Amino acid sequence: MYDYKRDFPVFEKYPGLAYLDNSATTQKPVQVLEAVEKYYREENANPLRGLYGLAVKATDVYENARTAVKGFIGADSEREIIFTRNATESLNLVAYSYGRTSIGKGDEVLITISEHHSNMLPWQLLTEERGAKLRYLKCTETGEYTPEALKAALTPRTKLFACAQISNVFGRLNPIKEFADICHANGTVIVCDGAQSVPHIPVNVRELGVDFLAFSGHKMLAPMGIGVLYGREELLEKMPPFLSGGEMIEYVTLCGATYAELPHKFEAGTVNAGGAVGLHAAIDYMSGLGFAEIERRENALTRLLVDEMRSIPHVSMIGADDPDDHHGIVTFTIDDVHPHDIAAIFDEGNVAIRAGHHCAQPLHKFLRTPSTSRASIAFYNTEEDIMRFIGCLKTIRRRMGYSE
Repeated sequence: MYDYKRDFPVFEKYPGLAYLDNSATTQKPVQVLEAVEKYYREENANPLRGLYGLAVKATDVYENARTAVKGFIGADSEREIIFTRNATESLNLVAYSYGRTSIGKGDEVLITISEHHSNMLPWQLLTEERGAKLRYLKCTETGEYTPEALKAALTPRTKLFACAQISNVFGRLNPIKEFADICHANGTVIVCDGAQSVPHIPVNVRELGVDFLAFSGHKMLAPMGIGVLYGREELLEKMPPFLSGGEMIEYVTLCGATYAELPHKFEAGTVNAGGAVGLHAAIDYMSGLGFAEIERRENALTRLLVDEMRSIPHVSMIGADDPDDHHGIVTFTIDDVHPHDIAAIFDEGNVAIRAGHHCAQPLHKFLRTPSTSRASIAFYNTEEDIMRFIGCLKTIRRRMGYSE
C-alpha cells in the first residue's frame, strides 16, 4: 500500500508526527509546493494586465486554475468561479453583495446553530444592519438536521438559508440537495459552506442545486490565502462588487465606473496567482488519487479511531454513534480534563489535535460543553497515527493525577 506521507515534506522534517488537525488545515504535498515555486520562478507577472509574454503566461495559468475548479465542483461556467482568500471571505462576499441588495427590513435569514463563525457572523451583521431577523435551526444532540425540520422552520419571509455541508464539530453530512429543493420551493436562496466537504467527498454544485458554495484551498492541500466562491451566474450578474479598485472595472471616469464582466467584477486588485496555481495542483493531485480512494482510506481510519475510543473509560465522543457519520472528524471530551491540557499532552506524544470551541461557540453552548478536543483525519494519515493517538489518549487521565 502506497505511503502518501512520502509526498509531504513536513513528515520528513517531523518523523513520527501524527498530524490529526486536518479540519483546520492540511499539509501540502511536494507536487503543490513545486507548482507554486515554479510559478514564482518562471511565470511570475501581474495577471490580466500586461500584454507582454510573461504577463500573458501568468494570466493563462491563473485562468487555467479557474477552469480546473469549475470542473472539480461541476459548475456550468468559469464565470461562476470567484477566487477569494478563503471560505470566510467568500461567505462575507455573499452577505455583503447579495445580502445587502436582496434582504431588507422584516426579512429573515435562517442558519443552523452548528455553523462555524465564518457562516454566522456575516449574517449577524447583515440582519442587524438591514433590520432583518436572524433565526437558528437547532439540531439533535448528535448533530442531525432533517428536511422536515427545515420545512417547518422556513417562512414566507425567509430569504436565505446558510448551512455547512459537513459540520466541523460533528463531522455529519447534511442532506444539502434535499435542503436546496426545499429552499427553492419556498423562494429561499441557499448558501453552502463546503470547507469540510470539498476536500473529502465529491461535490457537484449542479447536482446539489445550491445557489452559493464557499470553500478554502488550504483545507485541501493548497496554499493558505486562496479560496473559492461558486455562485449561480444569474445571481452573480445582479450583485454589486464586494471590493473596488484595480482590475474589477471596465472604464473609470471622475464621476463613476462601469464594472468588469464576471468573474473579475469580484476580484479587485492584484490576484493571488501563486495560490491559484497551488490550488490547481492540489486539484490535480486529488483527482489523480480519486475520491473513491480518499473516502476509503479516511472512512477506514475513522472507524478504527471511533472503535478504539469506545473502549476507553471517561472519554465521550460528540455526535453520532456510527463512525460513518463522522467523515474523519471526531470531537471528544475527557472527564475532568480541560481540552487545552489534553492537546498539550498529545503534543508531548507527537500527536497534533485541536482544542477549544472550534469557532463554534453557540453550538458548544447548545451542547452544554464549553470546549472540546478534536481529531480530524486526511487520506495521508495511517493506522500508526491512529494507534499513536489511542495510546496517548489512554494515559491522559493518569497523567493528570487520576487513578483511572
